[in-house]
Amino acid sequence: MNEGMSWLIDWLAPVAVAAVAVVLALGLLNMVRGGSASLSQTLMRWRVILQFVAIVIVMAVIYLKSS
Repeated sequence: MNEGMSWLIDWLAPVAVAAVAVVLALGLLNMVRGGSASLSQTLMRWRVILQFVAIVIVMAVIYLKSS
């Protein structure tokens, strides 16, 4: 694996996890403030999608690092 690809792989998982955390925090903040239920629902749906993407990325990183 070349140096550029290694750097990208090292940063993909933390960025994906951070994206999940940000969307989760925004959704929770909206719910606590009594904001739009529709917005909270949309944010929580995005959280689930981002969690799936994060899991796929983490599994790919583990696979690529082991080979």
